[in-house]
Amino acid sequence: MKTRTAPNIRFFFNILLIIISVWFSILIKPNTLPFQYIESHPITLAGIIITWIFISLIFRKYKLGTRRDLRNIFPTILRINIIIGGVAALWMYGFRLLALSRFVLFGTLITATILEVIFYLIARQISHSHFIDDSPVRNIGAEHPKTAMASSTDSQQVKKQLQPGKILISPHIRDYIIQEIGETAGNYVVDYINLDSESCSVLSTTTRFNVLSLPDKCLTCITNLKRINDVRYINKFFSSINQKLEIDGLFISCVETKNQRKKRLLAKFPPVFNMVYYTFDYLLKRVAPKFNLTKQLYFFLTRGQNRVISKAETLGRLYSCGFDVEETREINGMLYFVARKIRRPYFDPTPTYGPLIKLKRVGKNGTEFFVYKFRTMHPFSEYLQPYVYKHYQLKKGGKFQNDFRITTLGKFMRKFWIDELPMIINLLKGDMKIVGVRPLSNHYFDLYDDDLKELRIQVKPGLVPPFYADMPKTLDEIQESERKYILAYQKRPLLTDWRYFWRAFINIVFKHARSE
Repeated sequence: MKTRTAPNIRFFFNILLIIISVWFSILIKPNTLPFQYIESHPITLAGIIITWIFISLIFRKYKLGTRRDLRNIFPTILRINIIIGGVAALWMYGFRLLALSRFVLFGTLITATILEVIFYLIARQISHSHFIDDSPVRNIGAEHPKTAMASSTDSQQVKKQLQPGKILISPHIRDYIIQEIGETAGNYVVDYINLDSESCSVLSTTTRFNVLSLPDKCLTCITNLKRINDVRYINKFFSSINQKLEIDGLFISCVETKNQRKKRLLAKFPPVFNMVYYTFDYLLKRVAPKFNLTKQLYFFLTRGQNRVISKAETLGRLYSCGFDVEETREINGMLYFVARKIRRPYFDPTPTYGPLIKLKRVGKNGTEFFVYKFRTMHPFSEYLQPYVYKHYQLKKGGKFQNDFRITTLGKFMRKFWIDELPMIINLLKGDMKIVGVRPLSNHYFDLYDDDLKELRIQVKPGLVPPFYADMPKTLDEIQESERKYILAYQKRPLLTDWRYFWRAFINIVFKHARSE
């Protein structure tokens, strides 16, 4: 029997907890008689309690019955209580509607937060102590690496039956898929699966363990019905999928992208409150993982679950793990993708995720070096150049059209060349010079004509490219501009760089030239 703490019971218990917290804060306040303080501030204290209950209801604090452990419960309660404290402080110091001691206010916040965390942990322990999920779809996905695997008690028997290339498939798999992700998404996924094939596997898991239980390199399709937002080590998970698939095998799954999450959160709460909640969510889920000082705290609190991930990062991780993304489709607030295995995963010993990144570029003599820049794209976007080129082609100036890899802040930084300031490090190291051709990635370098490739590797790349002197529009014009510069530079290096520098300076400062 499935038992849970009823929402109305949680509601009344939380009212009791806030009253206890207020009383405790008044009780420990120095030089204060509790009953006298309550008699002199009845409206203020009532206002604090009502505010607490009202905001908790708006942000659905009393529906935390689905939260699993401290890493899920604590961040949610903390965010909501910080918002409550902010609203109370605004009333006290901004509008002067409440006259309350700061000691009592912050004491109430701290005490209530601790008591609420303890209450929800106890409630979850009680509700799960007698809970057994016996629904067929759970047994298919979460417990078993294959849709028709037996329970863990029969694992030895299954191992004997399971031979490479022989996957046991339930005849009801289509119904199970629709139960798990809905009819629209289920029909989309099933269109790519041969339900009669013994080489197709359907999972509903967030751990690598269930993937590693499958036979190696003999499956033609693996479908995971769980969103990848709840996978802790995404690249290791994708690499495990890659290991189990044949070449040209399909991997199908879904993700809630950053933009989809923002849309859901803003629609979930009333105006103003939704922006406050989204701001705290953005700081915790998007900013904290980018810095070493806060990354460990982020993973401790969240366990890597419900992470915020952009479309560009998702597809970039797939490409880095050996997949080519063939199709994406938005269904019910999720982005479903179909990826085909084309090679083994890359193993990058220096992955870039923080605000300062190193990008591999082609330098003089064809040797590769790392260019230092501030991040303007979503993580793993550097692996997405083949995908963007295939789907969006190039626009004027040689950049990609509709480049969704660039962040909002990144567009601002690129407009004023803030992102290129760290390239001074390359200048000091001798990898680059002040004026010279752009340092190109291997994919972009391969788009150039062979004769220009030979010319390019004879000179160092530069901070100020000839692009800003000639302002070409198409890729052919860009190549011609660079070819003309290199030939001139090989004859008169100093004079050529001097001329190109001032031509670029005039175009940038007075004509507002930009690489679109």
